[in-house]
Amino acid sequence: METSKNAGSATRPPSSGWRRWMLLAGVVIGVGVGGYVLFPLVLTALNTVSTDDAYVNGHVTFIAPRVAGHVSTVLVDNNQRVRKGDLLVQLDKEPYQVQVNIKKSALIAAKSELTTALAEARGLAAQARRSRFKLDHAMEEVRNQVELVKSNVAQLKVEEANRVLAEQDYARAERLVEKNAISKQEFDKYKAVLEVSKNRVTSAEQTIQQTRTNLGLPINYQNPLEVPEDLDETFSTVQEALAGLYGSITQLGFTPPSWNATPTQVKAAFYAQDPDKNLDRIFERLIPASPAVKQAEAKVAQAQADLAQAELELRYCDILSDIDGQVTSRNVNSGNYVQVGQGLLAVRSLTEIWIDTNFKETQLADLRIGQRVRCEVDMYGSRREFTGRITGFTMGTGTTLSLLPPQNATGNFVKIVQRLPVRIELTDYDPEKTPLFIGLSVVPYVYIKERPMGPHAGEVLQPFATLPQVAAEAKP
Repeated sequence: METSKNAGSATRPPSSGWRRWMLLAGVVIGVGVGGYVLFPLVLTALNTVSTDDAYVNGHVTFIAPRVAGHVSTVLVDNNQRVRKGDLLVQLDKEPYQVQVNIKKSALIAAKSELTTALAEARGLAAQARRSRFKLDHAMEEVRNQVELVKSNVAQLKVEEANRVLAEQDYARAERLVEKNAISKQEFDKYKAVLEVSKNRVTSAEQTIQQTRTNLGLPINYQNPLEVPEDLDETFSTVQEALAGLYGSITQLGFTPPSWNATPTQVKAAFYAQDPDKNLDRIFERLIPASPAVKQAEAKVAQAQADLAQAELELRYCDILSDIDGQVTSRNVNSGNYVQVGQGLLAVRSLTEIWIDTNFKETQLADLRIGQRVRCEVDMYGSRREFTGRITGFTMGTGTTLSLLPPQNATGNFVKIVQRLPVRIELTDYDPEKTPLFIGLSVVPYVYIKERPMGPHAGEVLQPFATLPQVAAEAKP
């Protein structure tokens, strides 16, 4: 009976103490598993700042034509990937090719006009040389006339001396003829000589006055040698030759120092254009700078600019992609007539991607540029995390940047926690492996306890951008 009794006691269920041990073991295991699961979450909550108001954003380029025309070919469709420089849309080129041909002809005509203007300027230079020689000849002629007056005066003195001698001979002959010392015939010879000498004096005087008259001088019997010192500069024929020289050199772009300047002053100013008074070098400078040549050169430049514009518009018929990306929003077909600036399609970049996060203003105290950010994208869930860094803060909350910002001066103000857009640049993004698309939801975790890294780390505002400066034009 005892044996059976012992056997029965061995098969009894475990005691309540053993149950407590099993329960305790379960609790310990549950606490360990819970701690293993919850510890990273708690650690993340203590070391990071997070929000669920974050989205993927990126650059988008809207493709629009720069010239108007009919669409001949559309080479892409939505969702196709393209590279920078790829041909997307092509317009009809024939009208623009015609304009290029017209502008080429206009350029040839303008160059011909320039050649003609240069030839005419060289002709003016030759004419100026001839006018200068005519001016010199006119001045020499005046000086010769002045010297002729002096010669005539000298000849007058000779004739006057001969007249005095003839008068003396006549007086002696008259006394001799009264005494019958000479014949009447010899006396007549002395009388004829006197008359001839008187006539020669008169002739010499008239010659002097005629020469003075030719020089534009008044009759002056008392002082026939009275001649202005600058007569060779002011005489009418000299001024006429000077005016002819003006007609040539002014067309070459030379302006005399004064329109009342003397020929000597004009020639001095003209030669002063070259230190060595080299006439060839002076004309080499004046001919290309003459007004007619400059005007022709301006027409050539205008024709070249018109041709360049026409060729540019012809190239604009090929509408290219400005970035690498993916085609979206196609809104064009072959045969459409498009205007300048009309939206045809868009190309969204797959590489220039960032995260726009909207943190509450109460979360911004510890956020700085350069802090590491771990991003979870809903598209990939827990299978893929992206690493990034804060690169900047938007200067204004979302409400202030809205189309109709709130006006809080009415007195009915209710404080609402504002959100400030913060930009996060991804540092390990590879669009070939794990592409991100614009608008995807993201949950960012900013590690505020870690030291910020990278450019401008630890700052709130970015520094001034290094940009070229353009000098402002002075107002009249």
